[in-house]
Amino acid sequence: MKEIISTDAAPAAVGAYSQGTATDDLVFTAGQIALTPDGDLLDGAAIDVQTEQALENLEAVLNEAGVEMTDILKTTVFLADMDDFEGMNATYESFFGDEPPARSAIGVDELPEGVGVEIEAIATK
Repeated sequence: MKEIISTDAAPAAVGAYSQGTATDDLVFTAGQIALTPDGDLLDGAAIDVQTEQALENLEAVLNEAGVEMTDILKTTVFLADMDDFEGMNATYESFFGDEPPARSAIGVDELPEGVGVEIEAIATK
């Protein structure tokens, strides 16, 4: 059975999607960007700041589902500029430490609201 995940601790969905969904075993998050729960867009901020906000949003959605960052099996990171990889990666690493999840990093032409990074995750319950 599918469960819809929704929390005020992350930005509200601004379209026809949920912040996250879950089954008995897995949690899937929507892509999280550098948008604060209060609606402040950090599109002009450095990539490390944008990455931190995206990961904080991701963590809030996961926490609402009853899981933690250590439960993430796989992330997908979308970058508007692959030259930002190192800055994103340094901040990303600070959230996951020695046992990070599997990850794909993909360069894209454009991201929502003109941000530099978007991150989604799949976690286990």
